[in-house]
Amino acid sequence: MAAKRPVVIKKKSTGRAKASLRPAASPEVVVNPAKIGLGPEQPAVFDPRLLLKKINGGKARHQYQANERVFAQGDAADGVFYIESGKVKLTVVSKQGKEAVVSILPETSFFGEGCLAGQPLRMATASTVEPSTIIRMEKQTIVDQLHREPEFAERFLAYVLSRNIRMEADLVDHLFNSSEKRLARLLLLLANFGQEAKPIPLIANMSQETLAEMIGTTRSRVSFFLNRFRELGFIDYNGGGMQVHSSLVSVVLHD
Repeated sequence: MAAKRPVVIKKKSTGRAKASLRPAASPEVVVNPAKIGLGPEQPAVFDPRLLLKKINGGKARHQYQANERVFAQGDAADGVFYIESGKVKLTVVSKQGKEAVVSILPETSFFGEGCLAGQPLRMATASTVEPSTIIRMEKQTIVDQLHREPEFAERFLAYVLSRNIRMEADLVDHLFNSSEKRLARLLLLLANFGQEAKPIPLIANMSQETLAEMIGTTRSRVSFFLNRFRELGFIDYNGGGMQVHSSLVSVVLHD
């Protein structure tokens, strides 16, 4: 597997920092994506599809349309889900009726694993962002798999721990960074920047309301920042989606 190309920061004659990609041997200062809040460097590629094929019973594959609910907050937590294709949004509604987007999960993600730790009810609502194929596994089925398959257990644990680290980074980002930095970081994450998977050239359209909910600001502020990012050449977007350039990392790094 080819080595990942790390981010380096170069100074132009204007003195303004610009983010660019250079080979690892470059003499410039190398910035680890984990240190700018884009998540930990991933372990060896975890392709659970090969292991899930070994499960003969206790699982079912379902096709979902965009914006279709997979499960609702308060439902019985009795299964674990795997996103074979598409994206899933996790949202939480407070007692006062205020809704917040907790996470957008990409293809190859697990969700609903709280039931393995004894969670009786779903703490969030899961719904698709785009047409998706999702595998549902009964709680006992995946428990048996974790006991029988050491490789699956090891990599599943690594995946869960990695996502916990990402959630901690999300919390720090929300508490201490400006809404502009939070939006830039979110777009980089949606484009797989700094992850083992290859960057996504064009991420699917997502409403400005959803982006605003995810970073805790208003739609008008999201619109303002998106237009600003586009003017600076950090992103391109049209009716077909949004292209995120690696140079957007300069917004996250800027003090």
